[in-house]
Amino acid sequence: MDGMTSDTSTAAATTALPLPAGSWEIDPFHSAVNFTIRHLGISKVRGRFAEVTAGLVVGESAETSSVTATIALASIDTGNKDRDAHVRAPDLLDVERRPTMTFRSTRVIGKEDEWTLEGGLTIGDVTKPIALAVEFGGLQAFPGDPRRHAGFEATGEIRRSDYGLDFGAGMLGDVVKIQLDMQFLEPQAPAAPAEG
Repeated sequence: MDGMTSDTSTAAATTALPLPAGSWEIDPFHSAVNFTIRHLGISKVRGRFAEVTAGLVVGESAETSSVTATIALASIDTGNKDRDAHVRAPDLLDVERRPTMTFRSTRVIGKEDEWTLEGGLTIGDVTKPIALAVEFGGLQAFPGDPRRHAGFEATGEIRRSDYGLDFGAGMLGDVVKIQLDMQFLEPQAPAAPAEG
């Protein structure tokens, strides 16, 4: 009997979420999509994607919660305009044919401030599974904003070759490490009913 109680409480703790239910909006001014990739196997090139839209739907439990995101691949920024223009070109990323990278979650698991976000990442016409390790940074008010902000840090990695992006083999590493710093705004409070 005691063992059953312990298992039940553990399951409840695993699916309990630290945020109020509802649709949370991304705060684009305090969110970033960053990446690193090996160059010549001896150093790293770091970059970011400047244009991202995302939504967080918090349900009553992890099982009914989800995350979606869309990243504009043309917004790549590695700190070198010539290199960025080359990466956007048809023989590399080909952003005309692959304008976006999209993520749609399939499962949220974890507890307290450590979570795993599983889902599918689509680049062009290829979708592959990905798991992101997510750290919940907390929930905090922002001066002058009636809605609170929730902060998250997420990390993961993909292989370029899985998406047919195997250009530059020998110069660029296959593994791309992803680092996300995201803030979401809590749902709008319902408007007060008009008097009279």
